[in-house]
Parts: sequence; structure tokens; C-alpha cells
Amino acid sequence: MSATLEATRPAGTKKTFGKSTREVPHHTQKASKWYPAEDESQLKKVRKTIRTFTPRATLVPGTILILLAGRFRGKRVVLLKNLDQGVLLVTGPFKVNGVPLRRVNARYVIATSYKIDLAGVDSKKIEEVSGPKYFTADKSEKKKDEEAFFKQGEKPEKKKPSSSRAADQKAVDKALLATIKKEPYLISYLSSSFSLRKGDRPHEMVW
Repeated sequence: MSATLEATRPAGTKKTFGKSTREVPHHTQKASKWYPAEDESQLKKVRKTIRTFTPRATLVPGTILILLAGRFRGKRVVLLKNLDQGVLLVTGPFKVNGVPLRRVNARYVIATSYKIDLAGVDSKKIEEVSGPKYFTADKSEKKKDEEAFFKQGEKPEKKKPSSSRAADQKAVDKALLATIKKEPYLISYLSSSFSLRKGDRPHEMVW
């Protein structure tokens, strides 16, 4: 048994401490003094399967939503369609509160209990507007914005919506406005912004 232990023990140097002698093993690998200036690149883990988005039960097309984030936070909008990966297609309508056709994240909205009938809205136009390429910016417009940024002493031109987008906005809002005008206080409700005052308890409110 002792022979086998002696065979497996790493080779080292014998040092004398007082009257006793002890074998000190050598380290096979020393720690380096210098470290690389740049970290080694590590491959990122890519999720292979995309999780399907299941909208909340309250997110039904025609529901009036309250936006909680973004440029139009506090505005009340009408839900037109549930898109993929937790995105919603909404509109103001634009003539009522200035919110155009846009996509918003479903996490940052409050669904109210009031719903509008979307029977008169053209479903084909909604499908066309909800396409993935509809909201992507044109590359030529980006180049113009960059050139205007580097030019000194010139005021940047205000962005104007294209004629096709303006026509789509009017087509979608036309049927919505006809339904909204039937309710006496609905236009004033949509045009007003949502806000909380001191002492309000949102968790106890009925939306």
C-alpha cells in the first residue's frame, strides 16, 4: 500500500524544518503575471424557439387602452389588432387626440372596460397596415436626416407623413369616428389624457 502511494505522489524537493524532513511538491503550472488586454469573445446563446404570444383576455380588438409609456403616454387609444410577440396595433383616432396608427408594447397599456364596435372598419386595410414592412423607415430618409445633421446653420425640416400613410389613417379613422360620434361623451373621453392625482389608488380603480 505504501509503495503505491509513493508511486502516485508527485515529485518534489525535500526540505528540512528543524529535525523533521518534509517533501514539498513542485507546482506543475504557475500563474501568469500578465493578462490579455481584451476579453476573449464568447458565443452568445441564441434562443432557437420563439415563444408564442398569448394576449390578455382584456386585450380584445375595439377595447379602449391607456398608454403608459412612449411619446403618447397618458393618451387613450383604440385597439385594432393583436400582432406577434406582444405588439398591439392602435390608433387615436388621429383627429380626436393626435395619436396616429402605431404599434405599442402590450406590457405598457391598461385595458379599460369600454369597447368600440369595429364592424365598419375595413379589415383588409387593417391587415395591410399591420404588415411587418409598414412601419420600417426608408433608407433614403435616414441618409437625408444624417446629411441635415452634419450641415451647420440649417434648420432640419419637419417630417411629414407620406400621402399613402395619411390616406390609410383617414380610411381607418373614418369608420371609427362614425361610431364614436354616436356616444355623447366618448370624444371628450378619448381626447383627455389620463393622469393620477395625490391620494389616487390605481389598484382599487375600476377601468
